[in-house]
Amino acid sequence: MSSVQSQQEQLSQSDPSPSPNSCSSFELIDMDAGSLYEPVSPHWFYCKIIDSKETWIPFNSEDSQQLEEAYSSGKDCNGRVVPTDGGRYDVHLGERMRYAVYWDELASEVRRCTWFYKGDKDNKYVPYSESFSQVLELMVHYQPVAGSDDWGSAPTEQGRPRTVKRGVENISVDIHCGEPLQIDHLVFVVHGIGPACDLRFRSIVQCVNDFRSVSLNLLQTHFKKAQENHQIGRVEFLPVNWHSPLHSTGVDVDLQRITLPSINRLRHFTNDTILDVFFYNSPTYCQTIVDTVASEMNRIYTLFLQRNPDFKGGVSIAGHSLGSLILFDILTNQKDSLGDIDSEKDSLNIVMDQGDTPTLEEDLKKLQLSEFFDIFEKEKVDKEALALCTDRDLQEMGIPLGPRKKILNYFSTRKNSTGINRPTLQPASGANIPKESEFCSSSNTRNGDYLDVGIGQVSVKYPRLIYKPEIFFAFGSPIGMFLTVRGLKRIDPNYRFPTCKGFFNIYHPFDPVAYRIEPMVVPGVEFEPMLIPHHKGRKRMHLELREGLTRMSMDLKNNLLGSLRMAWKSFTRAPYPALQVSETAEETEAEPESTSEKPSDVNTEETSVAVKEEVLPINVGMLNGGQRIDYVLQEKPIESFNEYLFALQSHLCYWESEDTVLLVLKEIYQTQGIFLDQPLQ
Repeated sequence: MSSVQSQQEQLSQSDPSPSPNSCSSFELIDMDAGSLYEPVSPHWFYCKIIDSKETWIPFNSEDSQQLEEAYSSGKDCNGRVVPTDGGRYDVHLGERMRYAVYWDELASEVRRCTWFYKGDKDNKYVPYSESFSQVLELMVHYQPVAGSDDWGSAPTEQGRPRTVKRGVENISVDIHCGEPLQIDHLVFVVHGIGPACDLRFRSIVQCVNDFRSVSLNLLQTHFKKAQENHQIGRVEFLPVNWHSPLHSTGVDVDLQRITLPSINRLRHFTNDTILDVFFYNSPTYCQTIVDTVASEMNRIYTLFLQRNPDFKGGVSIAGHSLGSLILFDILTNQKDSLGDIDSEKDSLNIVMDQGDTPTLEEDLKKLQLSEFFDIFEKEKVDKEALALCTDRDLQEMGIPLGPRKKILNYFSTRKNSTGINRPTLQPASGANIPKESEFCSSSNTRNGDYLDVGIGQVSVKYPRLIYKPEIFFAFGSPIGMFLTVRGLKRIDPNYRFPTCKGFFNIYHPFDPVAYRIEPMVVPGVEFEPMLIPHHKGRKRMHLELREGLTRMSMDLKNNLLGSLRMAWKSFTRAPYPALQVSETAEETEAEPESTSEKPSDVNTEETSVAVKEEVLPINVGMLNGGQRIDYVLQEKPIESFNEYLFALQSHLCYWESEDTVLLVLKEIYQTQGIFLDQPLQ
């Protein structure tokens, strides 16, 4: 027992976990004196900072088993890397740290957990450190000493007890089974304005995690047969972040200098969020945004193929809000000459990976201007930011005239050679209309009926993607509004994206940012968008009830009007003289027949028109391969009470919407010949 006490004294000074004396007493698990000792089964956890608090989250069962096998293999853990979470994170076993693979994220601590505690104010059990858990495991077979607690303190010294549990099976925590190893399809998801993507102010990474989790659940419920037959695995959704690179160019500092000090929080929200729309309409920052989005998707795609060499699936893209407009502009400016796309993956027109290009320090050394590197580092100016700097910017940083000219000339020459020219403003007298051959079919200018889809776009050089997206999904998209504001009144029915076959415009009926696309293709016909079925089938009950009441009220209205019309006519005929009684009677007998026939004729015409609208297919052009483009979600019952109250929430509802995710999965797997177990009505 003395050795245990000495270990305890050493750990109390070095171990970050709470020492036993800090809570005075513990409630340990009761064990029979005659019971045999059984080793505890460890489970691996990682730490996340949620709402400024540390939260320990368990790895799924498959990842925890892989980590334990690597730990117990007897090999040196230093330098050992174990991929987890479907390959989106790597755990460096020796460091006990978890790193994101495809995006920037703070590393999180990892623990091999066997003992857990929960204080009086804790909601969840927290794992002890590995070293402290070893001490508790040494003591587990000792019985409490009468008259004192397990740590030798008298009852009078005891404070509030800390509940201690041994083994993850004795605490209440959700541990998932893991994700299928097979990846059938890859989807890039681009966010809209601002750093937050929902009402909980979560990042695009967290929102896409929810989207992915919903998809995994729906695959189990709606593609069960295909899973049992091992026809499908899963769809991987990866986020693309452009907000951080945009606001790291130094523009926030410039804005802060001119921002008024009043209503500080509102002005900060405006600068950080709403101004992204204006940035995208600025030639300078629009170039930064489209370069970031395209280069990030190309970089992640290349890295994904390196980590998944057996991947044979397709790629789709999805954009929320302004992100959908960014993707739309990039897709309309692609060239349909991707026959040699595989050979171009290693020679992109955009800077895809900075690992193969010289650093800023190396560039300055080449120009014999190394002494100015510290100035740029202090101002947090990287190569991209320096390429956007003007002579005035460099002068304000204290760079002399000669070095300024060298730097500006060097980066100007470099941008021209890599095809990322800084755009010049177009004259205000006319809009910039890109060449038709770049992203429009020849039929787009037939008889001068249609304008180019790219009309009014900001004059920038749109990068080229190294793959052909199969489907483009737009969530809560303002594409239709922006096209109209740019001067485009109608989209040629024969127009399609040069490299993408499918396009789905998905929106909530109360979304204030969303606009339709189909009326721009067929402006002379009024028709409703496609109603997205509820993921459990049919319409929501309140919508069916509303339609039933509408039909009933129309029937009552027609019958009431008919009765009133007959009563009024009989009332106006009463004073006629007796000589005309026989004639009037004949008219009275004939008129009710005619009045009763007229509504029936009208109803027959309305019914025939309605049948025609349902039966006759609507030609909405080739933007989605001849299929419908606009798809509307069904509002929830509580949302129908006040559409204004739920307007903002409606714009941010897509990340956790089962109906949205199911439509995405259905369309993706249909391209592979795999369908839902039961078609939704």
